Amino acid sequence: MPQDLSPLWISIKVALVATLFTFAIGITAAYAMLSYRGKWKSLIEGIIIAPMVFPPTVVGFLLLLLCGKNGVLGQLLERFHINIVFTWYAGVIAATVVSFPLMYKAALGAFEQVDRNLIKAARTLGANEFTVFWRIAIPLALPGILAGTVLAFARALGEFGATLMLAGNIPGLTQTMPIAIYFAVEAGAMQEAWFWSLMIIGISLLGLILINFWDRSKVIKTPKISKAQSLRILSRGESPIHLTDRLIVDIQKQYSSFYLDVSFSTSTRSLGVLGASGAGKSLILRCIAGLETPDRGKIILNGRTLFDSEQKINLLSRDRNVGFLFQNYALFPHLTVAQNIAFGLPKGLSAAQIQQKVEAQLRSISLLELRDRYPSQLSGGQQQRVALARTSIGQPDILLLDEPFSALDTHLRSQMERELIATLQNYEGVTLFVSHNIEEAYRICDDLLILDRGQIIAHDRKAIVLDHPITSIAARLTGCKNFSHASQVNSNTILAVDWDCQLQVDLAIPDHPFQVGIRAHHLIFATDRSKPNTFPCWLVQTSETPHRLTLYLKLNSPPTFDRDYHIQAEIFKEKWLVMQQNPLPWLVQLDPARLLLVKSDSD
Repeated sequence: MPQDLSPLWISIKVALVATLFTFAIGITAAYAMLSYRGKWKSLIEGIIIAPMVFPPTVVGFLLLLLCGKNGVLGQLLERFHINIVFTWYAGVIAATVVSFPLMYKAALGAFEQVDRNLIKAARTLGANEFTVFWRIAIPLALPGILAGTVLAFARALGEFGATLMLAGNIPGLTQTMPIAIYFAVEAGAMQEAWFWSLMIIGISLLGLILINFWDRSKVIKTPKISKAQSLRILSRGESPIHLTDRLIVDIQKQYSSFYLDVSFSTSTRSLGVLGASGAGKSLILRCIAGLETPDRGKIILNGRTLFDSEQKINLLSRDRNVGFLFQNYALFPHLTVAQNIAFGLPKGLSAAQIQQKVEAQLRSISLLELRDRYPSQLSGGQQQRVALARTSIGQPDILLLDEPFSALDTHLRSQMERELIATLQNYEGVTLFVSHNIEEAYRICDDLLILDRGQIIAHDRKAIVLDHPITSIAARLTGCKNFSHASQVNSNTILAVDWDCQLQVDLAIPDHPFQVGIRAHHLIFATDRSKPNTFPCWLVQTSETPHRLTLYLKLNSPPTFDRDYHIQAEIFKEKWLVMQQNPLPWLVQLDPARLLLVKSDSD
């Protein structure tokens, strides 16, 4: 063992101070670059990473030019009679510069692994960027950040070339362990060189072991949870808020292959938004919440402008007072159930008020006994109840529900739907409910809005949208399965070209190309052929669900192959047990009052 142990203490002191600087600057730069999309991003990242690829002596030479007496920083510090070169401070600067890229890359990778919906959820719950950074981003990225910190410390501890160039080899002042190893080998003192080498290896390995031990201790063991939990969605114990319940949306946004152009307003309490995947449903919700910025237009909620491109108004998500329920619920995995719900409360409440409100919410969703569990320890239904409780506790002006039942099984979906309907009866704000399921949206919402490729093709009371669709796209999206191109025969008769039959209609026949449609459950199996639009039919094939049957039928003539059918009919299995006893052909009526005359897709 060397008699002078100063290289050990100097190395630890330099590495610790450098790591503190690297940690603070590295995670800040990584988080800033995570969302930066400017044209200078590649250049900035290249400069940040450069010390990791440059030879240490080159880095040291550049630092010497910067911090020396003739350098920009050196001249500035000389005015205050401060000299950095050949001091231990120079060692800190050199170690910080060479270890910074490791901290940056590790922190950036850790932040990229954080679910972006969690960040967006925090913003919609009123959190400012500082709160999002420290309470959400940092805790969720902490394992990766700590790993980067250990790597940065180990790199700073082993720094040689840049330190020697800038700090020199002054025993007891700037001589670190790597420098001591070099000069020990040069002097032939191999035992001393081995000592310092083993010290560096031991300290670095100790840091890695401690990080791995901490990471394993943070793993949460998930207990089995009974599925027999009572299922009851939020029922507020407070008086409902009084709002004008009016939403105006008139926005446009261009993507590379998609253009959103919607304009609608609603004064009803609930609006269901339907459309195929990629139609723009969730995008509308994100624009209202402030998670996306439209190119043009305006969004007004209860007379308050959230966005107006002409007036340069674009409120931050945290200032819009919206409640956003994401498809995956976006519960913060590092916070308990109670902490998740408390996150949705407005700032400025006392600890006692927070506890009181959170416990009231937990009782209302029957999860008081699970307050200290983490989201990973909850079932899908329990997670949804917590997410809705968190979204609602701050009494937002609008609830944005993005397919909230998509992750639930059929039984739980039905229960949660009933509970949501009961909850919305006590909520006087506006609710936008996005869904693929027309029946679900019809039961929950007052009005329906149908989107197709970023355009509104229907918006009205739900009964009108369902019974009187204007286009074949709107009819399909509301569940109609039977269509045929059609042409006019006379004032009340049309020719259904694809079904090869003439039909009497009660509706006015349009003067533009149109199609005739009828919903599968509106077909009537008749016994009297004299009724209008009654035809013989043959069964081609069937499709079965637990309670219903879909019959594929061909009109007027027997089928010639297994897909030779015209229309689909849906019936309950009880009726099928009787029908299948009857010989073919059967009689089917296309009731004139149930026929839809809609504009063709291509027009």
